[in-house]
Amino acid sequence: MSKIYDILIGFSIGLIAAGLLFLTVRSPTGKAVELLPTPTLEPIVVYVTGAVNSPGVYRLPVASRLVDAVQQAGGFMDGADLTQVNLAEMLDDGAQIVIPGVEDVPTPQLTIGGSGLLETPTPPGGELVDINTADAALLEQLPGIGVTSAQSIIDYRTTNGPFTQAEDLLKIPGIGSATLEEIRGLIIVQP
Repeated sequence: MSKIYDILIGFSIGLIAAGLLFLTVRSPTGKAVELLPTPTLEPIVVYVTGAVNSPGVYRLPVASRLVDAVQQAGGFMDGADLTQVNLAEMLDDGAQIVIPGVEDVPTPQLTIGGSGLLETPTPPGGELVDINTADAALLEQLPGIGVTSAQSIIDYRTTNGPFTQAEDLLKIPGIGSATLEEIRGLIIVQP
């Protein structure tokens, strides 16, 4: 009887081994798992206004903080009241950030730029731009003056010396009388 018992145990072990082999070797069933690439997060867009040098709408990476938005807006103006803001605050898409000032800060005039974002066409803080000393970034804030025109202004004054009057801007390729009239009230010419 022990021989029959040994045969039954051997047969049972053989069936179990065959079943396990069948389960591990057969083709998988169902849908394959599709691995998707990690999504690229869109930047957030915030409006920075108040006591900053270049108020406007800025694109920032996700997980940016208020200090990052202020840096994009050219930093704080003199008289910014930093006791009322949390520079470590996390920003949300569509947020409006108002940096309070000790005194009233002029409301910027904003226009839709080529990027689709609002841009500040007037000089920061309402100050006039001296075309003999302004850098490219400041010149680009003038309406009708882009990157190329700003660099042309700098190149012209480097080559020919300082401008003597606003009409000298007409010597710059791409700046016509319409552009000059648009920026005339925003610029000064100091020797």
